[in-house]
Formats: sequence, structure tokens, C-alpha cells
Amino acid sequence: MSIADFVGLIGVAAYLSAYGLLQLGVLKVEDGRYALLNGVGALAILYSLIFDFNLPSFITQTAWLIFTVIGYARSRSRRTRPEAALKAPAADSPGRGAAVRGRAG
Repeated sequence: MSIADFVGLIGVAAYLSAYGLLQLGVLKVEDGRYALLNGVGALAILYSLIFDFNLPSFITQTAWLIFTVIGYARSRSRRTRPEAALKAPAADSPGRGAAVRGRAG
């Protein structure tokens, strides 16, 4: 077995681990480890394609990597955004009671 094949198999193992752990409820889509496993899978298979090129597989792996990066970035932005909103709620926010705004009810 060549090094390229071995690296490609690591990529397959990463993909299958990500999917299996997701289906078993061990990981969630928002978990950074899920994105990491998908990214490693795509990169490892792309590496193996350098030595035995296959256009459909190249397109699939490239798209998978792009979607993984986008998903990871969106997940990170969602994790930080709610914290900032909780720290400084607006005084006239609909979720706040009239007594909090200084009006009698």
C-alpha cells in the first residue's frame, strides 16, 4: 500500500467517524470536532488524489471542504453572538417587563 492510499484511508476513516458519531448522538453538527473530522477527511482524500487523480472525486472533496469551512464559521459565529446579546439587552426590548423600564403596569 502506498503512502497516498494510506492517507486516503485515513480520510475515509475520518469521514465515517464523523458521520457515525453524528448518527449515534455523540457529536452534534455544531461541534467543532465534527467539522475537524470532515475537514481532515476531505484534505486526506484530496492528498491521495494528487497521486491517482479522479475528477468527480476531486470535485466532491473540494465541495465538501468548502461546505465544512462555511459550516464551521457559521457555527462559531452563532456561538459568540448569543452571549453578546445576553450581556447588554436593550432597555426597550420586548422581552423586558414594564416595571424594568420604569413604567407602572
